[in-house]
Amino acid sequence: MLRLRAVCPFSWRAFQFRSCSCKPLITEMIKCTDEGQIFDLIQKSKAVLSEKQVECAFNILWQFQKQKTSFLKNVECVRDHPQFITLHNLATSQTEFMNDDTLVNVLYLTQQRATETHDLLVEALVTEAWRRLERFDINMLSKFSFCLANQHLYFSPLMGKIADIVHRKLETIEDLSFVKLFVALGPMAGPEEKEQLKSTILLMSEELTSQQALAVMGAMEEMESRNSHLNKKIASILHKHLDNYKPIELLKITRALVFLHFQNKELFVKLRELLHSYLKISVIPSEISILVYALSILPSPYLDEVEISRIEAVLPQCDLTDLNSFATSVLRWIHYDRTYLDNTTGKQLKLLQKLDHYGLQRLQKCTNLNLLWEELKSLKGDWFAESLLEETVATLHRLMDEINYKNVAEIASFLSRTNYLSTLLLDRIASVVLQQTEKIHPFAILPIILPFSILNYDPPQSDEFFGICVRHLNSYLSVLDPLMLVFLGFSLATLEYFPEDLLQAIFNIKFLAKMDSQLELLCSSLSMRVQLRLMELNRAVCLECPEYQIPWFHDRFCQQQYNKDTGSVNGAQQQIYKMLAEVLGGVNYVKASVLTPYYHKIDFECILDKRKKPLPYGSNNIALGKLPEMHWESNTQITGSTLPPGAERIALEFLDSRAFCRNIPHLKGKSAMKKRHLEILGYRVIQIPHFEWNSMALSTKEARMDYLRECIFGEGKS
Repeated sequence: MLRLRAVCPFSWRAFQFRSCSCKPLITEMIKCTDEGQIFDLIQKSKAVLSEKQVECAFNILWQFQKQKTSFLKNVECVRDHPQFITLHNLATSQTEFMNDDTLVNVLYLTQQRATETHDLLVEALVTEAWRRLERFDINMLSKFSFCLANQHLYFSPLMGKIADIVHRKLETIEDLSFVKLFVALGPMAGPEEKEQLKSTILLMSEELTSQQALAVMGAMEEMESRNSHLNKKIASILHKHLDNYKPIELLKITRALVFLHFQNKELFVKLRELLHSYLKISVIPSEISILVYALSILPSPYLDEVEISRIEAVLPQCDLTDLNSFATSVLRWIHYDRTYLDNTTGKQLKLLQKLDHYGLQRLQKCTNLNLLWEELKSLKGDWFAESLLEETVATLHRLMDEINYKNVAEIASFLSRTNYLSTLLLDRIASVVLQQTEKIHPFAILPIILPFSILNYDPPQSDEFFGICVRHLNSYLSVLDPLMLVFLGFSLATLEYFPEDLLQAIFNIKFLAKMDSQLELLCSSLSMRVQLRLMELNRAVCLECPEYQIPWFHDRFCQQQYNKDTGSVNGAQQQIYKMLAEVLGGVNYVKASVLTPYYHKIDFECILDKRKKPLPYGSNNIALGKLPEMHWESNTQITGSTLPPGAERIALEFLDSRAFCRNIPHLKGKSAMKKRHLEILGYRVIQIPHFEWNSMALSTKEARMDYLRECIFGEGKS
């Protein structure tokens, strides 16, 4: 998320207030028939353009944009045009002089042009709007909140401020101007605010238009609404307008109703009828994929032969996004048939094979990396991972020379998401960063570093690469979002990189207080993820950089988390536990589910004396699957003093597929860091990879027993 700059007045004024009328130039702009004419006017008039004229130029460019068939390609052409850059810079310098309406409108229009959330104009507009929040009316707050929601700033301090203003004004709202506020604030509102928002909507629900009802339903889905009265009311309004919705809107309605477990057979029947009727006449691939996806998530999904034929007919025209949507739907049908009907048809499997064929064909024919990325960025699911991932990486290898400062963060994000280790692509990413650092926005550094951290890979010139990344961020440490700093610090720590300036920026009272206040605004899952990352970073610094003298302050948090541990174990761990007991001489010689100082949890522990004989734990040993207990004093870093002379403490860890990269048996970053930490704590660490334990070579009990003996004692058969 974006961390906004501190609010301060501009120290210079590039443009003085102009009293002359701006209408003649606006009239000329309105008469323009394409982007080129607008840009010509900007070039001729850039020295005298007012903020109203800037707003008008943005507005007309957006109107032209919406008429284009190749939306994304045109966005890039316009965005890179020299006069659009001039317009962009003019708007950036004029934010202080814009009236409230112009300010928010320019922000809205800028976002529609697919501008990056860390764009300087967006920052300037949002910062200026923040200064004016208290004087914004509900309409203005609604539009501004909607813009922030589009930037995924649901849980920013700014949204918290807006929520506070709305809370104070809620009782005075007498119209539906706040529907956008409901949509934007719903996900991050507290329980009391959510109920107030819902109650206000319910009093005014009769006045909702079809589009407002759709927006409210989306917000209710975000909030996981359990207000049955409001759910039924909004659903009835949707039902009344159902014939007027477009296919993409029908998908949104279907998804929300299914997610909220809404029960209304009549409504679902009408939805299914509409989706089928659209599907029988539609010829647009993206629309057909939307309709098929919506049908697949309805109760009792099915397609007839005519509809399957319609899908097959449009496959050659589909991009990867559409193909992935079709595949997800088909896999859902196959799963449904197996679960309820036990009658999976050959037609579904044949359709899946055709999807594979056209997906591979599209990748092989691709010649432009940026166009490929537009199709890749939203792909997820089993079909893509199993059928297209290898060919996608091969295509990225082929187009690798097109990776540059504009798209390097996107390609890095793709590798992080897929867990695919491609040293060629990671080396190229590092090379681009080293060569074009100054052109890369500092906020892009985290996604760039992330795949190296997750996949546990050091590129050539790794010290120079990580060093230049950190130096590029140093001047922004005070304005970066606290969450981003925590994730960045943890990612670098995974790579054994501990920049002192960054750590001092995180581990100080002022920063932690700021982060605490922000955590209160986050949903519980994200809040917990941030707290876990901060704990893991704190642990890494204490163990690997004691010279920084950063205190360990997560004992209480860790105890709370591990008290919730259910102690579940998988089949392989149960097998290993039983065999370890046999190998070591009994259950008293192996300890399961052990918590170390700093709260690393390990699967099994045993102790060998100086003659490599197992030492028993005694009657307080813990059974497999029970809650772990601390058996060392917290914060103990060296274990030698707790053992007999010459003895060693051994940690045995079973590593499932999550510990390794998707394509090769290469240990990922978190598992490698845990091994380092256990060794610092005095353990000899034995890692048992799932692909070894489940291999043909270890298919018998005797072979597995020998494997464990070799790991522990360095010997085979006894």
